[in-house]
Amino acid sequence: MEYMEKYQSWCHGTYFDDQTKKELEAIKDNDAEIQDRFYKDLDFGTGGLRGVIGAGTNRMNIYTVRKATQGLANFIIMEKGQEKGVAIAYDSRHMSPEFADEAALCLNANGIKTYRFESLRPTPELSFALRTLGCIAGIVITASHNPPEYNGYKVYWEDGAQITAPKDKEIIGEVNKVTDYAMVKTMDKAVAIEAGLYHTIGKEIDDAYVEALKKQIIHPEYISQVAEDIKIVYTPLHGTGNIPVRRVLKELGFKLVYVVPEQELPDGDFPTVSYPNPEDAKAFTLALKLAKEVDADIVLATDPDADRLGVYAKDSKTGEYVSFTGNMSGMLIGEYILRERKANGTLPANGALVKTIVTTNMADVIVRDYNIKLIEVLTGFKYIGEQIKFFEQNHSYEYVFGLEESYGCLVGTHARDKDACVAVMALCEVASWCKINHKTLWDDMIDIYEKYGYFREGLQSITLKGIDGVEKIQAIMDKLRKNPPVIIGDYKVKAIRDYKSGVIKNLETGEETATNLPVSNVLYFDLEDDAWCCARPSGTEPKIKFYMGVKGNSLKDSDEKLAKLTDALMALAKN
Repeated sequence: MEYMEKYQSWCHGTYFDDQTKKELEAIKDNDAEIQDRFYKDLDFGTGGLRGVIGAGTNRMNIYTVRKATQGLANFIIMEKGQEKGVAIAYDSRHMSPEFADEAALCLNANGIKTYRFESLRPTPELSFALRTLGCIAGIVITASHNPPEYNGYKVYWEDGAQITAPKDKEIIGEVNKVTDYAMVKTMDKAVAIEAGLYHTIGKEIDDAYVEALKKQIIHPEYISQVAEDIKIVYTPLHGTGNIPVRRVLKELGFKLVYVVPEQELPDGDFPTVSYPNPEDAKAFTLALKLAKEVDADIVLATDPDADRLGVYAKDSKTGEYVSFTGNMSGMLIGEYILRERKANGTLPANGALVKTIVTTNMADVIVRDYNIKLIEVLTGFKYIGEQIKFFEQNHSYEYVFGLEESYGCLVGTHARDKDACVAVMALCEVASWCKINHKTLWDDMIDIYEKYGYFREGLQSITLKGIDGVEKIQAIMDKLRKNPPVIIGDYKVKAIRDYKSGVIKNLETGEETATNLPVSNVLYFDLEDDAWCCARPSGTEPKIKFYMGVKGNSLKDSDEKLAKLTDALMALAKN
């Protein structure tokens, strides 16, 4: 069916409500807008749904949410998981509560129990909740750090991680079979509650979650020693982190926690930031202002669904606040855990640190120093969560820490997704140790660089929206794959890892080996001198992402090397 036919069917069909029809009537003379809303169905990918809120098949709305949920329901029924049920959480975005209810009632209409949080909660708490409740699956309504006009829908499986192979493809297959909105079931909420299908959860899960977080503290005595001196500035960026982060810090004993008042309360418009992303320096404007007023030791920001953490800390030499990348904050936490657990005898002999392929190579050096296993997985924290499941099933390794470059990490196994709440807590413990030792987190980062090397990483994206965007992105990948470079900037290419073909080719010897990872449209170039770069289309946004990393002998040296490599890679992509 062509886009205009779909548009007309939504305008006149009895299935769609008056509000939807009114919204569509308002664009009747805008062919480009109609085309963009109806030229395709919103893709249900391996990460679920994500898109602009609005009426249309290519938008996030109650109908596309129901349609996706019907496919999920069909799969759960095939797996005989109705009685186990599905846990559902949502964030502060527009329509999040409504989408959470629509998902619950669709599942209920299919005879599947649901456990929906009473109000907004962090994504990692959903991962914790579904495991605690013994659910077959979980749903989080969130668009993470995307702009305000977006929302999304992520699916988790019973191990607590986002869906991975083969379940991801099987669920996508069931969703794609739902071709007619008339196939989608729903029911009245009061009837669902009366039938014992719709359950509301809240405080009991919150209490258990916070207790699980606090168990990850290694040295509570460090916190006690500086609890009345260390100053923490925190902003939830209008999202879900405010209550759980403040609660866990308070219960650990931290006395001086300053929350940015303008960003404390949930607000789907994110009125104080253009982009609610802790990776963006602009998101810290108000937090840094408050930090300077109170002379804070550490400045923290969580994204709207509280799975990513951004950090600033003071450079003791200059008195200025310095930003940390996700690689840097992750290494601060990871190195501290390894060091302190080795010192107190709790670092397991079969311990493993898990990172994604685009995460800093500093991790490789650190694990060798502590003699534990390093495991690399594809981009996406779900693959780190999946490794925890494999460790438990195979009794192979014991999970110690996991991180990805995109400001996400996980301390402990209470959740199977990145958790900014536990990351805040862990980093505040590291900051406490630093305070005792008369240094800042930035000073500690420099010490780590001096010990292991000045590893620095970057990320550049090219956004290509609309119908032609996908084709342009694929053309860039095809060009790099068919005519791979042998030199990028100042570096020779030593090996090419093509995760689509599953082959690693050593350009020095010609030898080919297997990647031993799932198929993914990713190209990774191993370069000389511990440098590397990587290209991959985003799984959730109309972007192609380019990652790069270098090793230098100082901050200045590594920053200069990174800038040159970035320029060379982007020139290669655009030519």
